Amino acid sequence: MKVVVTIVRVLLGLVFFVFGLNGFLHFMPNPPPTPAAGEFFGALIKTGYMFTLVFGPQVLGGALLLLNIAVPFALVILAPVVVNIIGFHLYLSPVPMQLAIAFIVTAFELFLAWYYRAAFAPLFGGAPRP
Repeated sequence: MKVVVTIVRVLLGLVFFVFGLNGFLHFMPNPPPTPAAGEFFGALIKTGYMFTLVFGPQVLGGALLLLNIAVPFALVILAPVVVNIIGFHLYLSPVPMQLAIAFIVTAFELFLAWYYRAAFAPLFGGAPRP
């Protein structure tokens, strides 16, 4: 099982690290967006800060996964990004291949969260004791 966890962790880390860096450095071309996705990206660009807020956590979370440092923390950082990826590809850009990749990324995130579930257990315990 440890080999599978390592493979999934490294693959997920690579996805987020590479695509997060691409958000800053633009070394890979993006496919043409659907009209709705284009409007969404236009709105994000106009804010002046959203791309940093979107791609920064991807780079950080991906690097933590690749380095095998604070993996549960990396999963927490990446969870809202994964939710946004699924929502984006379901509602704004339902391209079948991209949607399939989004579901694979989600499955990897959920698999690792399940594997590291003991780290998350205190979040679902009761009220903290003084």
